[in-house]
Amino acid sequence: METVIGTQAMLAIIIHLVFIILTWWAISAIKWEAIMKQGKVAQIRLFMVLLTLTISSAVSNFFLNYLQYTSNLTFFFHK
Repeated sequence: METVIGTQAMLAIIIHLVFIILTWWAISAIKWEAIMKQGKVAQIRLFMVLLTLTISSAVSNFFLNYLQYTSNLTFFFHK
């Protein structure tokens, strides 16, 4: 039982990190200097970090929930 919980925890950490990296990669393609005030580099970077964490958290939680739901389907078909 502990092995299953440990495996799920490791998988969740890896998935969260992968989605953080993918989200940062996607967000860094946007020209934030054109959207926000000039000379506010620190605020733009902080906004990018917070936006990355928000989006990646939502997407990775969706993905992890989907994996959990599909694994729980075995209980639906099990007698």
